[in-house]
Amino acid sequence: MRRLTHRKPLVSHLMPPIALLSVSNKQGLLPLAEALNTTYGFQLVSSGGTAKVLKEAGLPVMPVADYTGAPEILGGRVKTLHPRIHGGILAKRGDPNHEADLAQQGISTIDVVVVNLYPFAETVTNKNVTWENAIENIDIGGPTMVRAAAKNHAHVAVLTSPDQYKFFLDALKNRPDGINTEIRQQLALEAFEHTAAYDVAISHWLGTQMGSK
Repeated sequence: MRRLTHRKPLVSHLMPPIALLSVSNKQGLLPLAEALNTTYGFQLVSSGGTAKVLKEAGLPVMPVADYTGAPEILGGRVKTLHPRIHGGILAKRGDPNHEADLAQQGISTIDVVVVNLYPFAETVTNKNVTWENAIENIDIGGPTMVRAAAKNHAHVAVLTSPDQYKFFLDALKNRPDGINTEIRQQLALEAFEHTAAYDVAISHWLGTQMGSK
């Protein structure tokens, strides 16, 4: 696999900025991905079914396994839990120590994270759902990426719902050099609300099944 070279996001045009897309709900995915790639020059990195949809639509996409150099394992339970993903999301731009770590490890920064989670709440509404099926619909990598991007909202925009896509693209159209701080903060808040609601749904279902609620 080629070595990934670090670059400053949305400033240097020697390498394209990177958008990471991994969504369960694929509503609005293609228009968003096409705009990010063709209008704003983002390199698309994606996993699993999301990468398949983008590839079938003719969009250039790098599978996460190719990006990280590590295959999906454990039946897909581990896909995005990798330093090339989380280092790229969490790095503080302009921090000399972070910059040095990225350069040493050959990691590029990731500027946009588009993630929504396995449909746990929808899955357990089926009264015949099995314990095993419910557990497999507990997302691990998704919330981890969402929380990482939301924590580093000073540098990263995180989208967790198709309802945000038009708003985000309109904002990017007005500021092609980068999304402003207030918008990134709002998206981060919505991201933490998203993961909080997800955890509540899981804990409520588990508690109900175990008879504690």
